[in-house]
Amino acid sequence: MLPLSYAIRNLFRDKTRLLQTVGGSALVVLLVMAALAINGGMKRVLAASGSERNAILIGAGSEESVQRSEVPEKAAGIAAAAVAGVREVMGTRAVSTEIHFMSFAGLGGTGGAPGTSGGPGGGKGKKAQALFRGVTPEALLVHPEVRLVEGRFPGSGEVMVGRLAWRTLGVDAAALEPGGTIRIEGADLVISGVFAAPGTVMESEIWATLGDLRVLAQRENVSCVVIRLDDPADFSEVDLFAKQRLDLELSALRESDYYGRLTSFFRPLRVMTWITAGLIAAGAVFGGLNTLYAAFASRIREMATLQAIGFGRGALLASLMQESTLACLSGALLASVLAVFAFDGLTVPFSIGAFTLEVTPGVALGGVLTGLLLGLVGAVPPAVRCLKPSLPVALRSS
Repeated sequence: MLPLSYAIRNLFRDKTRLLQTVGGSALVVLLVMAALAINGGMKRVLAASGSERNAILIGAGSEESVQRSEVPEKAAGIAAAAVAGVREVMGTRAVSTEIHFMSFAGLGGTGGAPGTSGGPGGGKGKKAQALFRGVTPEALLVHPEVRLVEGRFPGSGEVMVGRLAWRTLGVDAAALEPGGTIRIEGADLVISGVFAAPGTVMESEIWATLGDLRVLAQRENVSCVVIRLDDPADFSEVDLFAKQRLDLELSALRESDYYGRLTSFFRPLRVMTWITAGLIAAGAVFGGLNTLYAAFASRIREMATLQAIGFGRGALLASLMQESTLACLSGALLASVLAVFAFDGLTVPFSIGAFTLEVTPGVALGGVLTGLLLGLVGAVPPAVRCLKPSLPVALRSS
């Protein structure tokens, strides 16, 4: 076998081709890591948004979308009294009546300091779709992951924003500080607080009081009733209640199952991410193959000389693959560094919320394996072509 130092020295014989190979492999690996991070981030946020302890009473036939659901408001009180296993906190049963409403929202108010809701740079005049949730204080009992980080729970004429709502609205984070205003359906609502719900879609939502959102959305009924259970096994009680009360026209779902269905709904979007990354990566791979063909084709006589002094074709093939693998792994290392600085921690909005990209060990491992695969598989066709001519023909090549 040829020593590894021989492959390392050959890498630097043509620095231009080395940069092309490293750059091409870095692009492919970066795209693969981005696709892995996007798919992982979306699945992670949807999986974390649903709790097995929460049951949702939703309108029959609207199991795919809570926003289209219609539930009589009296269902909450009836369910709280009739369903066994509902959690109680300081004498209050954890039953939340909610309205989920998708609407265009923008920054309201006039004047203000720079970067605030009415000031320059704050994004006043912009409108973007946002998910509003009309709630009562009981919502904090069924969604214990929600924590106020600034301000207070909203009252009449007020809203509480998730800490990632600024990303959904496309404005500066400072524009959604307490004291600012948000305009929805022609009404200006004052921001009373900011809340966090780590790893869930709720961090991109805007919460208003149930009464305010009922008026703004012009709804008589609510979207759903969320019930917090002491034990996930008590879901059978909620399901039985929904089937018995035919007059309410309800369907019972585990909250985790509802978000699991949303994961399936967004699968085409994740597939398109892979297709887009694959098409761009294919162009980079073919460009890299052309570079390797040109690099190896100029070394046919060199390979023949090595064969003439006793090295076998297997040893030469292994050396050429070592060169390619070292170059591609260097590209993978470069791509990993770029990924950490380019999109680790980046917040990406989608239709029902936002998720954060993370360069996890799995994403990093996927990038390294991609670089290794590129180096091993990508070197085989040009290396075989380089070693294919017979020894006499190869020694006379130019």
